[in-house]
Amino acid sequence: MVTENYPNLRANDAFRNLQAQLEGTENRIKVARNDYNTAVQDYNSTIRRFPNNIFAGMFGFHPKGYFEAEQGSQNAPKVDFGK
Repeated sequence: MVTENYPNLRANDAFRNLQAQLEGTENRIKVARNDYNTAVQDYNSTIRRFPNNIFAGMFGFHPKGYFEAEQGSQNAPKVDFGK
């Protein structure tokens, strides 16, 4: 019986780790964006409610905008590991 020993390729493991890290980064960004938008929604609701709206107007508190990504940022960048 003949067996061949092939070298253990570490590049595959490194590439899988890279993919997992990229996925984790995308998830953290999504969570942070949702947390920000929730905080802005709470803030805007608070300064529009009576009697807070009176004090908000007196002290210059204005509604904040939600996070909006730039056009085309929903598409992942193209990465070429080929030739």
